[in-house]
This record gives sequence, C-alpha cells and structure tokens, in this order.
Amino acid sequence: MTSYRYIDRPAVLVEPSAASLPVYAVTPADLERAAVEPAALAWAKAAGFSAEPGSLLLIPGKDGRLAGAFFGVDGEGEGAFAAGKLAKFLPEGDWYLETRFPQEKIALGFGLGSYGFSRYKEDRQKQVRLAVAGDVRAEVERQLAGIFLARDLINVPTNDMGPENLEAAFRALGEHYGATVSSVVGDELLAQNFPLVHAVGRASMQAPRLLEMRWGTQGAPRVTLVGKGVCFDTGGLDIKSAANMALMKKDMGGAANVMGLALMIMDAGLDVELRVLVPAVENSIAGNAFRPGDIYRSRKGVTVQIDNTDAEGRLVLADALAYGCETPCDLLVDMATLTGAARVALGAEVAPFFTYDDALAGRLAAISVEEHDPMWRLPLWKGYDKDLKSRAADITNAPSGGMAGSITAALFLKRFVESETRWAHFDIYGWNPSEKPHAPVGGEAFAIRTLYRYVKEIAAQ
Repeated sequence: MTSYRYIDRPAVLVEPSAASLPVYAVTPADLERAAVEPAALAWAKAAGFSAEPGSLLLIPGKDGRLAGAFFGVDGEGEGAFAAGKLAKFLPEGDWYLETRFPQEKIALGFGLGSYGFSRYKEDRQKQVRLAVAGDVRAEVERQLAGIFLARDLINVPTNDMGPENLEAAFRALGEHYGATVSSVVGDELLAQNFPLVHAVGRASMQAPRLLEMRWGTQGAPRVTLVGKGVCFDTGGLDIKSAANMALMKKDMGGAANVMGLALMIMDAGLDVELRVLVPAVENSIAGNAFRPGDIYRSRKGVTVQIDNTDAEGRLVLADALAYGCETPCDLLVDMATLTGAARVALGAEVAPFFTYDDALAGRLAAISVEEHDPMWRLPLWKGYDKDLKSRAADITNAPSGGMAGSITAALFLKRFVESETRWAHFDIYGWNPSEKPHAPVGGEAFAIRTLYRYVKEIAAQ
C-alpha cells in the first residue's frame, strides 16, 4: 500500500538490485569477521577504522570506484539510529546492508536521518537509497510516513498551518485511506455543545473547529485518539513573552502526532475501529478573546474558571475527551504539547505519560524500551486534585502555586474521562531542539511507534 505523505519526497528505501553497494554494519568485534576481501580489511586497518558506533569508512575498489562502506553500529538499542548518518554521508546511489543484526531498526534509523524540510528553502538532498527487501521495507516505510507526517505538520508555520489548513491535511489523510471525516466549525460549536473549544479559538481570524475521523470495522476493538490542535498559542490575554512564543507553531504537535499514528494504523489495515478527534484552534488576542476570570460550562457539564488564558490546551481537550467518551472504547489516548512542567521534569527527549491502568502502563513501558521510543510514567497523584478547586466554579484551569504542573494538568483532563475508560495521556514536546543522527532540529514524533505496536497487539487479540 502506498503510504500517504503530506509533503512528497523521493523514496529512500528501494528493492535490492545488482547496482546496490554493500554497507557492512559492524561492531568493533565484528570487523575481523566481516565477509569482505582481505584488501578491504587491510584498508580499514590502515585508515584506523575501529567501527565505533556512527563511524563510516568508504571502501575503494580495484578500479578506483567505490566497492562499499564500513559502518560502525552497536547493533541494538537506540544506537541503531546512528544509521541516520548514512543518509547524510554516503555518496549518492543505492546501498544494501550486510550485517548480523536485524535490519529493521538500522533501516528505520537510515530513513529517519534522510528527513529534510525544504518547503520554503531550496535544499537539494543527496539521493542516497537503502535497498531493503519485502515486508521489512513496507513496515519501515509505514513508520517513516507517519513520523514524517508529524514532523511536516509541526514544521509548517502557522501562516500555512492554521485551523483551516490543519483541517485540509486531516481530510486529505482520511480521504487517502477511505475514512469518514467531518468537522464542526465556528458558532456551530456552541450549537453542538463544544463551548470550551469555541471559547479558546473564537478570537482568531480562522474559526475554531472540532475535527473527527472514523475508519475501520464496526465491532472491532475501538481505539480513540485525541490530539491537541492549537495551531498557534499567543497565551491569549495572559500573553506569552516573545521568547516563549517563538516556537508556538508546534502547539498543534499533539494533533500532528495522532495523525501520524492514525496513518500507521490505517496503512497497516489493522483490525480496529479507529476514531480520531482534533480540536483545531488558534489562541489569539482580540476584543472577543476569552478572559481571566471567565467561567464556562464544559460539554460534560463541569464548570471551569479561567485563571490563565495560557492554559488553553486542557480546555479544548476537555470537550474533545468528553465527546470521545460518549462512545465507549477499548483504548483512549490523548497527546498534547501541554505543559512546560513536563519539560522541566523529563527534558526534551522523554515523553511523560499518565494513566491509572497499571497493566496498560507496564505494557507501554516495556514496548517503549524494545522500540527505543523513550517515555516515562508520571503519577496521577490524587493528593494534588484539591489544587483544581475553585471558589466560583467546579474547577480552575490554572492551579496556583506553580508546582507539579504536568500532574495537575493531567488531573484536570481526568475529570473529563469516564472512570471505566482505559485512558493514557501523553504530555509531549513535539520538537527536537538539537541535531541527532536520525532527527534534525524541528518538529518531532513522540511515542507513536510504541502506541502503533500496542494497537497492533489489540487488533491481533
């Protein structure tokens, strides 16, 4: 099946052919055992190549042409993603792997490292392709397509990725896989009881909206994904500083990630009944912007006092989660670039997640280790639930004190999830702040490879 790509790019994985050159992916201990000509090993020794992970040495042939390359790997773990360097440093052409290690992770690292965002800048990338056979290639391409979609959506600036544009991308994804897509836009949000989505987004020139996608087989396990789609966050009337506003195009990273995950699920044809919900808004400043001190009755009937307009993501998620729970499901996952507190706790590379379901948490944690897709469970500490109390409403959107901000945000969302629902909340960053072999600076996917594998397990039961 052809994978959907939001921004088209050349294929980086191809079928093996006689024109492909070998890349010997070896550890220091493997170097002497590599199935290469003695002259190539002598060349490696003369060049001082020790097969340290991420190191590359081109092998010359007798006629002066390339004969192949040595590449140092640790063979397992996140170090396999060092193969992202191959996409940057190998000469143009087709290459294939010679290694004793499973090819899937190395191929995935290679593919991830090939990513580039050049929509606004001419940046010709080398056409380096890795030959990977059969099912491995199809599965790696599927995951690359989902991750690239998430990266692309986040990287596009808000002038081209406002709520209207996000809806267009959402519809294109759904239509590609034959899903049913609908939206509730503008004042119709009030008529259909999405008051918090409307309040947050009404000050923007682009109307707020609730996007919905349905795909799959009725009667199959039900999986509902909810993604925060705040296309830009000024902070509202509680305006952010310039420095804190600079990256707020990424505040729809939750939506981008659930769309990437949905792509993987649909492209694999998993036997699930999939539902994707994205409240798409821009938190702008205008005369009709919602204000500190305002009180709104949510879709669920819980009244919320606005004590900070910059705590808007939890508001739009509240209505979407309540709506999602109106149809029982076997798994409910929400993803959001929700709090700076999550970054203080776990930094930019580890995705914190919250759930009351110990079995779900344990399985996700185990998969994340196997997939080298870092995440860490944080507690839904009930002792902090009292911090959500408001004198004038049922709850506040911004507890005072400034402590445990990621936890209190998760506890806020828990108020809108039915107690019997198997639910996990991911407070992701959505951004890679420093260059890595498999990831440039920019928009990034978090936890969706783990979630994809977990949904595969649900579908197989």
